[in-house]
Amino acid sequence: MSHDIDSKLVRKLAALLEETGLGELEYAKDDWRIRVARPAVQQAASVVAAPAPAPVAPVADTAPADIAGAVNSPMVGTAYLGPDPDSAPFVSVGARVTEGQTLMIIEAMKVMNPIPAPRAGTVKDVLVQNGQPIEFGQPLIVIE
Repeated sequence: MSHDIDSKLVRKLAALLEETGLGELEYAKDDWRIRVARPAVQQAASVVAAPAPAPVAPVADTAPADIAGAVNSPMVGTAYLGPDPDSAPFVSVGARVTEGQTLMIIEAMKVMNPIPAPRAGTVKDVLVQNGQPIEFGQPLIVIE
């Protein structure tokens, strides 16, 4: 079956690649799919040429498996510690949380995804800052 190329969709996906820093995206609907990718050479060049991000909580030297009690990110996106910029964070260090309580929100592809506490406990550390880009598997919060 032949499909006309939806140039608006291609442009949206390309803009999303740029916005998120991903190397490729694939979109599927019914019996067709479209994949938009950056050339590998361009990705390597953009990583080298990109300015260093603002300093964040020191987690770069620690692998996710090395942090006991860490709640890791289930997706790539942007972390938001509160429901909006004018509100207090959902949780802070020392706070008691219950299983299922919202710890933060991760925005991915313009969708706000609440991140629930996987277990009850006390927040020992918040490892990300508000508005920080995050990667899949990155430790977000430590719950004891």
